[in-house]
Amino acid sequence: MTYDNLTITEATNIQKELRAKINLEPLDKPIKLVAGADVSFNKFSTTVYAGIVVMDFPQMTIRQIALAKDETAFPYVSGYLAFREMPALQKAWEMLNLKPDVLILDGQGITHPRKMGIATHFGILENQPTIGCAKSMLSGKFDDLGLEKFSSAPIVIKEELSGYALRTKNAVKPIYISPGNMISNEQSLEIVTECVGKYRIPEPTRIAHEKVNLFRTGKLDEGLYEL
Repeated sequence: MTYDNLTITEATNIQKELRAKINLEPLDKPIKLVAGADVSFNKFSTTVYAGIVVMDFPQMTIRQIALAKDETAFPYVSGYLAFREMPALQKAWEMLNLKPDVLILDGQGITHPRKMGIATHFGILENQPTIGCAKSMLSGKFDDLGLEKFSSAPIVIKEELSGYALRTKNAVKPIYISPGNMISNEQSLEIVTECVGKYRIPEPTRIAHEKVNLFRTGKLDEGLYEL
């Protein structure tokens, strides 16, 4: 799928159409595989690099890594990054022959002005349970987050629970978790919490970030790696 020739108005209309399909019902199956996804690009470049890392859950053993790139002409505009990121992510997704039960994407889920962060956009188009795990907040507010590791606080948008702020290390800036599609707020928090290792960023998206940057800088080749 390409979004190259869309105007921002057309992109907004697509987000509104997709938003009607959001499903936040709890995921009703055991989780054995989880994946992390991240993209890397220069905001002024047309090349977008994507990486997806599939891992055993909760052991966090890497099973597969998919690396793909694509070209985009869609501009870098806050709130519309999915239109830049989706084509490369979908190419990486199609490479996988081991699909995860849940995909955690670096970015927003429903904590987005139109509830359509990259995790929600991807989850709807691929009919896949997804979680957004962001390093910064785009939309919403939270109160009373403790300083201790694993403290959490609800993120509220227009009086509606939309995710959680989660502190993954003592006295370190939190991460921001929200459901993308086909999963609940509470499950999103529980799953990401179980994926936290010794770093601020949970293992699936941390390793995806590491691998996609090695790919972008020429240290890894495009393709599927099976471990």
